[in-house]
Amino acid sequence: MPDAAAVAELVRLPAVLSVPGDVLVGAAASGQVRDVARTAGLVAASSCLYLAGMALNDYADRDVDAVERPGRPIPSGRVSPGFALGLAAGLTAGGAAFAIAADGPRALKVVAPLAMAVWGYDLALKPTLAATPGMSACRGLDVVMGAGAHGAARALPAAAVVAAHTAVVTEVSRREVEGGSAAVATRALVATGAVAAASAGLSVAKAKGRAGRIAALGLVGAYAAVVGRAHAEAIADPSPERLQRAVGTGILGLIPLEAGLLAGTGAPAQAAAVAGLWPVARKLARKRAVT
Repeated sequence: MPDAAAVAELVRLPAVLSVPGDVLVGAAASGQVRDVARTAGLVAASSCLYLAGMALNDYADRDVDAVERPGRPIPSGRVSPGFALGLAAGLTAGGAAFAIAADGPRALKVVAPLAMAVWGYDLALKPTLAATPGMSACRGLDVVMGAGAHGAARALPAAAVVAAHTAVVTEVSRREVEGGSAAVATRALVATGAVAAASAGLSVAKAKGRAGRIAALGLVGAYAAVVGRAHAEAIADPSPERLQRAVGTGILGLIPLEAGLLAGTGAPAQAAAVAGLWPVARKLARKRAVT
């Protein structure tokens, strides 16, 4: 049985703080965010599926990591491949159970394709050209889970923003081990600006008051500044270290982006709660990698 520190490293534990915003954004967009019990249950489901995906990622990459990242939990021998696979399966089942408990059997209409997307990405799509759309689908479906199949249509614009941001992070992550040209980071910087603009436009269009618009624009601006700076630094130095830093910044940068979307949909308390996770996640990421 591996120790807790090895398991936490396996599942990139600090990164799970980027997950609650997915469900909250979907719930807010569909007008269900004030159903606290439902939302909390779906956040738990989303967190389980995310952690499952992280464990499954390292199970699938164990041979590559033995060469490129031998210090990771599986190649270093601190976690066995069987344990990682079993943990992924257990967390997936737990995620489905939480979703059904929170939203009834109808939750399977979203959680089933989300779970299939997570497993499909890690076990089949990651080394292919379908990797980026596959990962984007995972995060977009996570937003839709917050809305449920019955409220999915209203959450699709926000889900598209989250999926677009995820696509940017995924594209950079595909170069983080060997490094790359400045063109990769340049495209990421431009795309991040487009995501920020889309998020700001969506938030302003839906905001019901001046305070909501100001909060939304401030949070989206923070996202653009921090994530954009990481990409700009990678343009100047597209080394593996800089690209890995850009990926980590992008993963956690989803937090202020989604807080901005929440502020724009009239959910200030939820926006503040999600925004409050950002400094905590960044502090924890200094001690344990999120990529």
